[in-house]
Amino acid sequence: MNLPFESRQTSREKLLTLLVSKAYRYGTFTLSSGRKSNHYVNCKPVSLSGEGLVLLGRMLLEKVEPEAHAVAGMTLGGDPLVSAVAMAAAQLGRPLDALIVRKEAKGYGTAAWLEGPLPQKGSLITVLEDVVTTGGSSLKAVNQLIDAGYKVETIITIVDRQEGGEMAIKKAGLTLKSLYLLDEVSKEYNSVEP
Repeated sequence: MNLPFESRQTSREKLLTLLVSKAYRYGTFTLSSGRKSNHYVNCKPVSLSGEGLVLLGRMLLEKVEPEAHAVAGMTLGGDPLVSAVAMAAAQLGRPLDALIVRKEAKGYGTAAWLEGPLPQKGSLITVLEDVVTTGGSSLKAVNQLIDAGYKVETIITIVDRQEGGEMAIKKAGLTLKSLYLLDEVSKEYNSVEP
């Protein structure tokens, strides 16, 4: 199935071009962990664009386990990703719901950590993440899902910053699947910058 805006570039190449032009910056930055880095990746300008959502929905869905009943992501970065994947799945006739994991329990009503149509306890859920650095945010989402009675085996990210996240996720007994490594995004950025 070809998208109407695709040219000769593959979806993967097109998404990489979007990430390089809209999500990646080179310079001196302080990350949310407090660490300094020469690389900054903010996927929201891509994941909140129509073109980016179409590409991400399809590409992330390809990596979701066939047995998964839902995809979940930590708010805010995961919100558009889970929505895009659930929509891409629906367009293919695959039942797959989207869940949002709050950073803290709702302070009113049911005090829920999870938002969305909750599957049956014991169901397999795949966690989606925009950027993995240390893996901390992803593992927090996983722990909330496990505490709620679900199984998680896989975390899928747009970009793995290659700063220990994969090792932490593996140590937790999970698999990390990445659309791109930071090295690839950085290399592409350097090839197009004057």
